[in-house]
Amino acid sequence: MAAKKKIQLKVTQVRSIIGRTGKQKKTMQALGFRRMHQAVTHTETPQIRGMLSKVNHLVKIEQV
Repeated sequence: MAAKKKIQLKVTQVRSIIGRTGKQKKTMQALGFRRMHQAVTHTETPQIRGMLSKVNHLVKIEQV
């Protein structure tokens, strides 16, 4: 069997979390963000996609 290639997502924080709801702040923290313009890489999973859909207005998503 051929193994599926795992898709990597490069996610960059482009907007501040100041003034956002607590859930959005906790989601950004769970994704690994600590400061503006920081980039993190995640493997595409349904859990990560769900988290990104909740904070898509704060981040920029690119496929690596």
